[in-house]
Amino acid sequence: MTENVTRENLHRLRNPRLRAYAERYAAIYEEFEEAVQQAGLPLEPTDRSAEADALRAELRAGGTSFRNAGHSIHLGPISPACEACRKGVGTATFFASLKCHRRCFYCFNPNQQGYDFFQGHRRDLAAELTELAESGCQVGHLALTGGEPLLFPEEAAGFFQTARRLFPGVHTRLYTSGDHLNEALLRQLADAGLDEVRISVRVDDGAAGRRHTYDRIALAREYIPAVMVETPVLPGTLDVMEEMLLELDRIGIFGVNLLEFCFPFHNAGAFRERGYQIKNPPYEVPYDYWYAGGLPVAGSELDALRLLRFALDRGLSMGVHYCSLENKHSGQIYQQNADAVLPETACFSERDFFIRSAKVFGRDAIRARKQFDAIGYGGYTADPVHGFLEFHPARIPDLRGLDVEVALCTYVQEERAEGRVLRELKVALTTPESFDPDTDI
Repeated sequence: MTENVTRENLHRLRNPRLRAYAERYAAIYEEFEEAVQQAGLPLEPTDRSAEADALRAELRAGGTSFRNAGHSIHLGPISPACEACRKGVGTATFFASLKCHRRCFYCFNPNQQGYDFFQGHRRDLAAELTELAESGCQVGHLALTGGEPLLFPEEAAGFFQTARRLFPGVHTRLYTSGDHLNEALLRQLADAGLDEVRISVRVDDGAAGRRHTYDRIALAREYIPAVMVETPVLPGTLDVMEEMLLELDRIGIFGVNLLEFCFPFHNAGAFRERGYQIKNPPYEVPYDYWYAGGLPVAGSELDALRLLRFALDRGLSMGVHYCSLENKHSGQIYQQNADAVLPETACFSERDFFIRSAKVFGRDAIRARKQFDAIGYGGYTADPVHGFLEFHPARIPDLRGLDVEVALCTYVQEERAEGRVLRELKVALTTPESFDPDTDI
């Protein structure tokens, strides 16, 4: 078990050297919180983790699968593309244009580089696929998104034809609102080799709008091998989303991806009008993530967990997958850290792909060093400036009985002018008695 460093728990640290070290990270997190609130929405005032933990325990007891440090949770079948997304290796997503006929208030495409340009210009998909093939990159999954890719149906079909030709055996998928699907286009996409279509259901569309989308979904099921729905979980729409799950299960689709709802750093007025706040804390590990989705909205994860419990209780046959914002970050962290050359004091976490080490400070460091020397472990290093002893996290249990406070430190590898460096992002608190290497590393 570990506990995050906060301003509220700093006073409980007995070790003054550790307290001074942890103080820096409490201050960094306060700066992060301030930056989050300057984005336009307030942080929720209370931590709902206890309720979420209780729901997670119910889901585990019911046989639900937890992946990616619990950031991905699913019942039933899950798309192989979602499996590949975890590490982001061998998968690539393309778009021809960012133009879209819908105006979703929560759309994060304006965060994409070149958004204004790609409203009126299109990328050469065939040339980009050819360049990828000629690079020798091994690709198992390819996707086409937008904007709305079916505003350009011929280019969309051509993308999948080219993908099949250049990457035999590749798994292909399409993201769409479904508004432009008809029998002729679905036949064309099926003939082009499309494996999976992900259609967006907007729960705020009203009953007639949702019915229109359900009809497109049912039609797609006649032509495309795997039909999925991908939709954000808007807090306060639980009843509508439960009805949606029942209807989609009746139609017989492959599965649903329930996405954590996010504030995309713009259109703040629309979010404030609806009473939305930012989840507190937004991330387990604060960092500058690449994914353009924004910041998680408070209450979305809780409702997603409730929907999973609903699906479990009702015995739905389709797959139901909760994909959190942090799940979408995992591919970035894996790609930054997986090839890091680590010192003997650090390890790569297979649980969430961050890098971790352990530190003890001041008098605790002196006692820990004596203990390690006594058992023949010499893989530690000493830092006289900050007064700590750093060592591999797997050795924390070796210090049981010493009554020491341990800092579990989290890092990411970054490319800088001087080369690759490990950047420390977070300090969590633990003890040798409470630490569990299987869940805490």
